[in-house]
Amino acid sequence: MKLGIIGSGKIVHDFLTALPIPGLELAAIATTKRSAQVGQDLAKKYHIHKCYDDYLEMLKDPDVDTVYVATPPSMHYQMCRDSLEAGKNVICEKPFVFTPDEALDLKKTADEHGGLIAEAITTVYLPNFQALQKDLAKIGPVHVVSLNYTQYSSRYDAFLQGEILPAFNPKLGGGALLDLNVYNIHLATALFGAPKAVHYYPNMQKNVDTSGILILTYEDKQATLTAAKDSQAFFKNQSLIAGEKGFISFAGSPGALASYRLDLGGGQDEEKTLSVKHRMIPEFAAFVHMMDNRDQLACDRAFQHSLEVIQVLNDAQNG
Repeated sequence: MKLGIIGSGKIVHDFLTALPIPGLELAAIATTKRSAQVGQDLAKKYHIHKCYDDYLEMLKDPDVDTVYVATPPSMHYQMCRDSLEAGKNVICEKPFVFTPDEALDLKKTADEHGGLIAEAITTVYLPNFQALQKDLAKIGPVHVVSLNYTQYSSRYDAFLQGEILPAFNPKLGGGALLDLNVYNIHLATALFGAPKAVHYYPNMQKNVDTSGILILTYEDKQATLTAAKDSQAFFKNQSLIAGEKGFISFAGSPGALASYRLDLGGGQDEEKTLSVKHRMIPEFAAFVHMMDNRDQLACDRAFQHSLEVIQVLNDAQNG
């Protein structure tokens, strides 16, 4: 994979610290003209071959075969579409796009131009997720799910003073639902599928949800998904999946899922830890395999999952 990155924000810096990843070559990075110096500094530090201050120019580069779209969510759809039309594969940061129609249009565009597209979401590629998925059957039918991602935002104080940064700008896809609860939604839908009903109860400040509780209703279970950017984490972000024969619990971000506990009662409890050097390595290793091997089936499965998540987000915002 010869990767071209669009963006120079926090997630790009985070991704670059995860390298090296076998089979992934950093071919180029594109920023805005305003952030050109940041792009040049990143290129120098991480040995990225080329640096552009216009992503459309990077899309003309024959040395780039895959584009990583790591910009604010409001820019995802157009940048993904432009990349696919240029004949590139696309990896797009979460949240993928805002509506199911946008997602389906990108899939159609990918198919028409021979490209592959996938959403970058750490949760479902982590080894602990694969293990948790297998252990789910051991706790019997699940009836109650409580997932929590609370993280006092480093930008919240500025927000309270009237400075609206992207993390709290609803026009750019900011807010607790799209930035944090999306991880909970990915986990819940990956484990249990699409819900029958979705209800969102946000705390709104200045037209953005700074925190909120999302209820997913299934045939035989209720899932409560909590996310907050305006509160301190409580109980170490404890999450719980409870069944008739036991429960699974974990603490911390569902985007990292560093470990979890399987408790079957009667002293039958076990701490599961499958550590990785960096939470973004498993997803990008999977993308390298998918795209270098043209694994259409794996990409289609990933897209179908992302589509379910987008539908939940859409229902939550418009319900």
